[in-house]
Amino acid sequence: MYQKVEICGVNTSQLPILSQEEKVSLFEKIKQGDEEAKQTLIYGNLRLVLSVIQRFANRGEQMDDLFQVGCIGLIKAINHFDTTLDVKFSTYAVPMIIGEVRRYLRDNNPIRVSRSVRDTAYKALQAKERLTAKLSREPKAEEIAKELDIAPEDVVLALDAIQDPVSLYEPVFHDSGDTLYLMDQIRDEKDKDEQWVTNISLSQAMKHLNDRERYILNLRFFEGKTQMEVSSEIGISQAQVSRLEKSALQHMRKYM
Repeated sequence: MYQKVEICGVNTSQLPILSQEEKVSLFEKIKQGDEEAKQTLIYGNLRLVLSVIQRFANRGEQMDDLFQVGCIGLIKAINHFDTTLDVKFSTYAVPMIIGEVRRYLRDNNPIRVSRSVRDTAYKALQAKERLTAKLSREPKAEEIAKELDIAPEDVVLALDAIQDPVSLYEPVFHDSGDTLYLMDQIRDEKDKDEQWVTNISLSQAMKHLNDRERYILNLRFFEGKTQMEVSSEIGISQAQVSRLEKSALQHMRKYM
């Protein structure tokens, strides 16, 4: 879906590329109210929109929708670009397009956040940018709260509320072809009981494993430990734990 040639009726393989001189000339015409020049500039920068929305290709959104939102960001960039500054248009436009797409993703987040919390979050992000430029470091929640004259807890709550949900199967590490997922890093504090081990098929299958494989599965699935914790306990790398775990599970499937 993400490699298709046509998006929103636009054949992306035939999009033009404008030279710097052409862009300067078009901006001059736009200043004089030339709408045709504006359309030419928009069309000539659709490749830029396309390159930006590729960053969001794994969000589960339709590329056509993201492309349209990105075009809105592009138009805003054209409307507000200051040609007197020594800055390339693409340098100015990319953050504008990204911001528009992120705003769309936040507003269409499957986890509904109240308007007041979302507004607080946006104000906190703006304050964070100002303080980062002023302090030359990332500000603390208390500093952002002081800047906005609100409680630090409200800042933390608001910023957490607009975070994009992450899949448990999100890859977090690759090693020699073995992928470690987010779920491998999460400790299970809740389901430590051995209810399902009473299943005869499962217990019989575990008897076919060697001692180390049984020990790893016991730590991972009965005690709820992460692969990192298991690797520290038995003295091998996390990647080795992952390989042994997968091998043991595949071996058990033969007997279940």
